[in-house]
Amino acid sequence: MEMASRVEIAEDSDNNKGSMWVLDQKLDQPMDEEAGRLRNMYREKKSSALLLLRLAFQSLGVVYGDLGTSPLYVFYNTFPGKIEDPEDVVGALSLIIYSLTLIPLLKYVFIVCKANDNGQGGTFALYSLLCRHAKIKTIPNQHRTDEELTTYSRSTFHEKSFAAKTKRWLERYASRKNALLILVLVGTCMVIGDGILTPAISVLSAAGGIKVDHPHMNNDVVVVVAVLILVGLFSMQHYGTDRVSWLFAPIVLLWFLLIGGIGIFNICKYDSSVLKAFSPIYIYRYFKRGGKEGWTSLGGIMLSITGTEALFADLAHFPVSAVQIAFTLVVFPCLLLAYSGQAAYLMNNRDHVVDVFYRSIPDSIYWPVFVIATAAAIVASQATISATFSIIKQALALGCFPRVKVVHTSKKFLGQIYVPDINWILMVLCIAVTAGFKNQSQIGNAYGTAVVIVMLVTTLLMTLIMILVWRCHWILVLLFTGLSLVVECTYFSAVLFKVDQGGWVPLVIAAAFLLIMYVWHYGTVKRYEFEMHGKVSMAWILGLGPSLGLVRVPGIGLVYTELASGVPRIFSHFITNLPAIHSVVVFVCVKYLPVYTVPEEERFLVKRIGPKNFHMFRCVARYGYKDLHKKDDDFEKKLFDSLFLFVRLESMMEGCSDSDEYSLYGQQTERSRDDLLNNNGHATFSNIDTTISSVDSIVPVGSSGQVSSQTETDELEFLNSCRDAGVVHILGNTVVRARRDAKFYKKVAIDYIYAFLRKICRENSVIFNVPHESLLNVGQIFYV
Repeated sequence: MEMASRVEIAEDSDNNKGSMWVLDQKLDQPMDEEAGRLRNMYREKKSSALLLLRLAFQSLGVVYGDLGTSPLYVFYNTFPGKIEDPEDVVGALSLIIYSLTLIPLLKYVFIVCKANDNGQGGTFALYSLLCRHAKIKTIPNQHRTDEELTTYSRSTFHEKSFAAKTKRWLERYASRKNALLILVLVGTCMVIGDGILTPAISVLSAAGGIKVDHPHMNNDVVVVVAVLILVGLFSMQHYGTDRVSWLFAPIVLLWFLLIGGIGIFNICKYDSSVLKAFSPIYIYRYFKRGGKEGWTSLGGIMLSITGTEALFADLAHFPVSAVQIAFTLVVFPCLLLAYSGQAAYLMNNRDHVVDVFYRSIPDSIYWPVFVIATAAAIVASQATISATFSIIKQALALGCFPRVKVVHTSKKFLGQIYVPDINWILMVLCIAVTAGFKNQSQIGNAYGTAVVIVMLVTTLLMTLIMILVWRCHWILVLLFTGLSLVVECTYFSAVLFKVDQGGWVPLVIAAAFLLIMYVWHYGTVKRYEFEMHGKVSMAWILGLGPSLGLVRVPGIGLVYTELASGVPRIFSHFITNLPAIHSVVVFVCVKYLPVYTVPEEERFLVKRIGPKNFHMFRCVARYGYKDLHKKDDDFEKKLFDSLFLFVRLESMMEGCSDSDEYSLYGQQTERSRDDLLNNNGHATFSNIDTTISSVDSIVPVGSSGQVSSQTETDELEFLNSCRDAGVVHILGNTVVRARRDAKFYKKVAIDYIYAFLRKICRENSVIFNVPHESLLNVGQIFYV
């Protein structure tokens, strides 16, 4: 069934809310009482020295693969032609040394990594942190009870502080919130670009080793080998990395030790004078001598720090201290030795810059190094593909990406996921880039563009993190932001010169994904506003009486809505068009919060709507951006467990206290929760002492305890009988269309792009695993 409706959205002021609004507030109050007082600021667990070293070793395989494979292609992309002056090699090496020191070491490993969201990294993790400290989320479905979650850590600040002023400045206009969201989406799209370009350049560079040993071989053979490796890599994604991840760390450690050892060998054999590059004076001389060519070569130098953003995005599962130890003890020294060794080789062999990495390897270990290099390239590619899947999942949770299938590939680790649709899109684009360009230089130009833009986005977000979350002094903020922007804008200016030489690729890819993500988010916001402003008055529901003016048939109706308060429009649409409604109605709201996870025991909040004889409830299921809807019956079972628990606790509280400030779903222990519910999920009726957060004591008044116990037993039996009679899932299918007088760009965005995305994305019924025989879709049309 469908209903065409046109909604004019306007904010109601406090002056015109009137008595009907007051009545609504009394009958359907927010869930303050149901939310547990479970504040617990995130603290990194203290680890023993041995455990920390083990975690540092494991982090090599996950975090540093991408950064470690850069020596395969940096010098070739810096000098795509011939090296004219040996001093240019020293100048380029000096730039690489200070780039590695300033960006990965100082900025990321010791500053940015500390801005993690309970151990999670990446642009969306930073955005989630900001959303908890300022009201900048564009879908305003948060409530103060969400702030009481264990994982909802945030700091507070004085009203007159610089942080408070920044917070008010951000919250004042919707345009600023949108600008921040677009900034985050740009960073996200560039990370997706990394997921396409890293496998292309890493595998192609590693496969290029075949041609060094066979100089007369056609370049197409190298491309075919690289494409076959990429097809194999993407085809294996659905198995997950759980079974082979134990190999990643030894491979990457062996790789770092090899390139470090070869670097020492080359420095000793060819020219140890390259170590003078540690003096920054050679950077000045390099630019003075090279002019514009020297400046544009920064695009190649930039590739020495690629993988730095992946370092932050793949931070999960490892404490920051372990990542810092791995970088300072293994990664940083080995990379410096590797680049210094290549520079020493180039001082005597300037014509070999195209494949300097392979030519600088001693003949006796050439093929073993080739195998390790290919394996390291695959590990590096895997790290960026996994980071792409993770960031797509975060975007999906925050309403910024169409609903796609997400598969959990590991029973041990929450973060290991596989997104089939994205996997095949990445594979096609990656093969197209590899086969289309055929050489590392143009792919390198594209790669540099993507990396520098992500770094700029991170710098701007970190500025806000330092002000709002860390509450740093404005001088420190200015110092960090200024230094970061000077370095990164320098690289960005050099990358702009290479837009026509392959640099356009990530811009096109990012523009396509940005369009998809922003249009989807715009449609999602408009649908939420439609639900919000079209919700039904509780007074109208009460006027219908306990039967709601209909025949109440046995069964439970689960009405899915995006609203965490109020009765959704689809419910009124349903009862005005059909003659019957279920005996028990539960409004189910599934919402994602800007936290990485919501603990199972804090997931569901339950509230009664209206008088008891209406048998109407609200259930809010809260998820973090790392949480997954598992495809089984757990969701429905847990929902009913929470409902039965709520009814039992509610009856225990009746007549027990003269205070209204009690929690019906608070700090009950797992034991008391399990005692209240038997193994079948049906409530037991024995008297159990339950911990309730805000009540000091329970004092029966007269016979009210017996009456409430009888009432509770009757209601629980009624709920069980209704559940046995059948559960029907009622989902709203809101179609968004542009008005006839809408602007052209809005018509294209809504009627074509958003409509197409809605058509190809997964249905809500599939996500919630609703069987077709229990599904009822209620259609509505909304014009914007």
